[in-house]
Amino acid sequence: MSEAKMILPRTGIGLDVHAYASPDLPRPLWLGGLFWEGERGLAGHSDGDPVAHAAADALFSAAGIGDLGTHFGTDRPEFAGASGVTLLTEAARIVRAAGFEIGNVAVQFVATRPKFGPRREESQRVLSEAAGAPVSVTATTSDGLGFTGRGEGISAVATALVYPVI
Repeated sequence: MSEAKMILPRTGIGLDVHAYASPDLPRPLWLGGLFWEGERGLAGHSDGDPVAHAAADALFSAAGIGDLGTHFGTDRPEFAGASGVTLLTEAARIVRAAGFEIGNVAVQFVATRPKFGPRREESQRVLSEAAGAPVSVTATTSDGLGFTGRGEGISAVATALVYPVI
């Protein structure tokens, strides 16, 4: 009689932080896969979307296949200005090609603006489509503490669950 092999899920953590772009070099704000009209954008090699970037990084971490810099680093000019949704889509493809399926991704970002609640479902829909798996997004403030509290930038942390495909 052969023993059934137990499939163990793997978890990963991703963290991404971006400062607001200089007023001298304005950029559009992309956050949670969405464009935020009238909001100050974030500095970065790609579109600076910390929510999408943290989600992608958590997937890489869970699969044990590097990180955002490994796959989309600043030494890769083809990713200059790339959409966070594009990076998350590609991260999910890479994770699946490495032999994993994605269970889910959860992201929380810390910022004083924009007001996220009214667009939460839209963001989750866009990111879930990009990942091909459920992505939930929550937002909080840091009660005026630190760089996010001073309105200098946005940080995001994500967890992901993947499992090997046998």
